[in-house]
Amino acid sequence: MSTMQIRPHSITEKRSLLFPFLCLFVTLFGNQMLLGTAQATPLLPPLLQLQDGTAVEDVSQWPTRRAEILELMTKTFTGTLPAATPAIVTAEILETQSPADGSQRHRIQLTFDTKNQAAFEMWLWIPTGDGPFPLLMTAPRYYQIDWAEDALARGYMVCLYPGVDKDHPEKAFPGYHSVWETFRKEYPEATWTEIVCKAWLASRALDYILAPAQGYPVASEQVGIIGHSRYGKQSMIAAAFDERFTAVVARSPGSPASCPYRLTTRDTFMETVRDYPGSWFLQSLKGYYGTENELPMDAHGWYALIAPRPLLIHTAHQDGCEPTWAVEQGYLEGRQVYQLLGAPEKCRVSYRSGSHNPITPEHRQENLDWFDLAFGRGAVKSTDFPEVFLHRFDWDGWKSAQTPEALEAPQPDAPAEARVNWLLGTAPETLPTGATDYIKAEDSLRMDHDRWAAPDTERIPILFGNGVPGNLYHNPKRSTPAPVVVWLHPYSYSTGYNEGYGVEGTTIYHRLAQEGYAVIAFDQVGFGLRLLEGTDFYEANPTWSRMGRMVHDVRAAVDFVVDGKGRGATPLPPFDKEQVFLVGYSLGGTVGLHAAALDKRVTGVASFAGFTPFRRGTDTTETGGNRRLWKDHALLPKLGLYEGHETDVPYDYEDLMTLVAPRPCLIVAPTQDPISNPAAIGECVDGAREQLGEEARHLIYETPDDIRRFQRDQQDRVLEWLAEVSSD
Repeated sequence: MSTMQIRPHSITEKRSLLFPFLCLFVTLFGNQMLLGTAQATPLLPPLLQLQDGTAVEDVSQWPTRRAEILELMTKTFTGTLPAATPAIVTAEILETQSPADGSQRHRIQLTFDTKNQAAFEMWLWIPTGDGPFPLLMTAPRYYQIDWAEDALARGYMVCLYPGVDKDHPEKAFPGYHSVWETFRKEYPEATWTEIVCKAWLASRALDYILAPAQGYPVASEQVGIIGHSRYGKQSMIAAAFDERFTAVVARSPGSPASCPYRLTTRDTFMETVRDYPGSWFLQSLKGYYGTENELPMDAHGWYALIAPRPLLIHTAHQDGCEPTWAVEQGYLEGRQVYQLLGAPEKCRVSYRSGSHNPITPEHRQENLDWFDLAFGRGAVKSTDFPEVFLHRFDWDGWKSAQTPEALEAPQPDAPAEARVNWLLGTAPETLPTGATDYIKAEDSLRMDHDRWAAPDTERIPILFGNGVPGNLYHNPKRSTPAPVVVWLHPYSYSTGYNEGYGVEGTTIYHRLAQEGYAVIAFDQVGFGLRLLEGTDFYEANPTWSRMGRMVHDVRAAVDFVVDGKGRGATPLPPFDKEQVFLVGYSLGGTVGLHAAALDKRVTGVASFAGFTPFRRGTDTTETGGNRRLWKDHALLPKLGLYEGHETDVPYDYEDLMTLVAPRPCLIVAPTQDPISNPAAIGECVDGAREQLGEEARHLIYETPDDIRRFQRDQQDRVLEWLAEVSSD
């Protein structure tokens, strides 16, 4: 009989009310019923494997696999298109403009042979000269018009097709945001969604432009399509369904486009299947909320359907819609198809500094350079688009750089601290210089640090440790020394410590500050504003680990509180130095437990969805196991030494919990967490309780019937727990 303490937790009341209806909807409208049962896996479904399990090793097999992927993407994301393409009944030029640049700009109305003779307008710009001209297509959202102007100046024909979003009406292009609804009504048998319907309209505009009878001087093999954000999604989908689009630029297209949903769950504070506007994709997709690992195909399928045509994903380091790690994983899978088809150089990810917006003139020129390269125009070379990785980790190379002594683990009877420190690695004698100044106001604005602020809170930029920039949140109305909470974020590569999608009215650090706590929040190494610190970490620190650096930074935050080692941009509030708590979610929960185990100054630690035990981390097929830590995210390389014999890992989380005791420790492990093993966590807690005896009363273990997330309900639990264990 387990002796673990389990606290009932009504986290999922709202979800429970909705779930039966979601299940019914999924059953009726085609989730698993249509797609077949997929094995739950954190890995992306293989693109080069037929559904019967046969490996795709030859180009001759590709058409069969491509057809399978197209069907899966249709049934999973977009719905079905009309069975037949309508003919163009009439094409009328409604208006012609002749601006000073010498171009001819025609506003054209196309009427189609549908039941009700549906029609739409488009613009076609023709540059000066004889042609034939390459063609660039884009939807005329205001921030995309500059692409069109720049392309025209380069000698491209430009088509502005009626594909702006239903929430993006443009005064200069009336009806362009709603005509998709007209056409969808013409085909009641099609199950298509808004985004694929608008992509289909781009193809209908292309029908007209490429028709020989129209006589346009267009190079039919040089047709590009470009879009930003939701229009980046739309551009990828248009090309996936219509091979006449011969090159694509998708700028920050997010999920499910450049980013697979498996890798942008609530675990990353990114977009999930519940966050997109309902008309974009199939409603049945929402049935995978929290179980994205069960999707039979993921967004990387678009790469496969576009291959081998040139595709550029243009993403930002701190893009709030697509974490670079997820983009890179999707790209690596998609690149396999390009390699099979003999065109590996035709698919690239181009990173830029900054965030989702703005689209600068430099960005526009780079995007158009990609089309020039694809179409063999100008002086652009393939070397102008090198293959760049921010997250690839060569574990074998790391291992070869280690000395035999460094790889020799302490004996099992060595002190637990020694075994933990060995796995974390050895810091260099001199740490690299980090930031020398505070987070700038524009950086906090870009990272949305104050987007969901609570009343009566104040943010003070701080600097501590070896150049770690962060922010301190507090309630200036508090007159007595405040207990301190160090907030440790999950795998949120883009946003760092800030919560992105899924926020329910406030953020944890503002909410804690509102309640009177002083909260230290900072991006961990390799995340958020410190993203690039992770790229070459092991070149600079071959004997250390990124997890070791994370723990080091947490301890430096404690130094900041207890010993005053650091500074603030303005005078700091008084701290209660006897009360320093760590609160972490996912990755943050892992870091927090390690830091609390090694630093007795920490008063208590709360870990939400923070771990699966190392010695039970063999379930790589279902959860990813230890491989997520030592390889995928390159956090604890030495764990890779134990692949296949995980029971020999020098310590496990029961050792960490024992080291934390008798200080308060809250472990929350939701039962529906797809990348953890609840049974193994329970065994681990039992093991710690057995070692602790009477002191086990300070170890609270909760297993809410919930998915892996950190939202308002989890924040409520943090506040409850802190009220229980603090002396304020």
